[in-house]
Amino acid sequence: MSTIVMAACWPLQNMSPAQKAVLISLADQASDDGVCWPSVGTIASRTCLSERAVQDALAWLQTTGAVFREYRANTSTSYTIRPSRFDATKAPAPRARSAKPTGADGAPPANGAPGGADGAPGGANGAPPEVQMAHPNHQLNRHRTVNEPLPAAAPPAKPAKAAKTGGTEEAETALQAACRATWAAYSDAYEARYGSRPVRNAQVNAKVKQFVQRIGHDEAPKVARFYVERIDDLFVTRECHPVGTLLQKAEGYRTQWAAGPIAHVSPARATAANAGSFNPNVHERRAATLAGLTNPGDHHDDDRTVDAESRIVG
Repeated sequence: MSTIVMAACWPLQNMSPAQKAVLISLADQASDDGVCWPSVGTIASRTCLSERAVQDALAWLQTTGAVFREYRANTSTSYTIRPSRFDATKAPAPRARSAKPTGADGAPPANGAPGGADGAPGGANGAPPEVQMAHPNHQLNRHRTVNEPLPAAAPPAKPAKAAKTGGTEEAETALQAACRATWAAYSDAYEARYGSRPVRNAQVNAKVKQFVQRIGHDEAPKVARFYVERIDDLFVTRECHPVGTLLQKAEGYRTQWAAGPIAHVSPARATAANAGSFNPNVHERRAATLAGLTNPGDHHDDDRTVDAESRIVG
């Protein structure tokens, strides 16, 4: 839209409302150079006029110099708006309708004949009736009548599309409700543990939504509360149970919540077990073997010592 061309077109006078509407519609779509190329159908839709009325207005505007039309092959017509060259005196005179033939002193023709005297066709003395002037745009309007009806109203929206939209809205509402319930459970447990409310922003809301979509609407609030109340990992507690960790390990926390309380093995005991150094039976056998070796009544030789040492190692 060019405000320069639009401002120059508004003051123009001596034109009909349809002609002014078409001119303003062109100016609204024109560039600062006044050039645009809308179709006749587009102009008719924007101005609430018929296509025939738009064509008449365009012909009048071109005659008066306000619009220059450039017909292009295999593409739309280009229009150039020239408000400075507008001259209403160049407009063609309105077409006069042919007079209805009558008899003497305005009486109808004799014998009901459509023409002149004695039923002769046409005017006086059998002269042919007055021929109406052809419309300037008759070549562009071969298949239309003069009184063209207005375009038909647009059909109503399809019910199926509306039903689909309603289902989407219902699903979105259910997801929002689940997100609110999950945040409420997480926030209450967080405040009970740390004595303050957690920070909530757009990034946190997005993570809560993803967590609900991964875990499910029903279980998400319960897993979120379990995460704050029962998970005591060093990293999680040091970071004060962030929502990002809950989302990152969502499935694992859901499994722990569903399985119930789980016995946690201390890191030192787990390391010793993995290394194979923590085995009560091995320690008991070693103690019994050492006690047998230190018994004063026993006789020790090299073979028994070797055997005891192999037993200790085993």
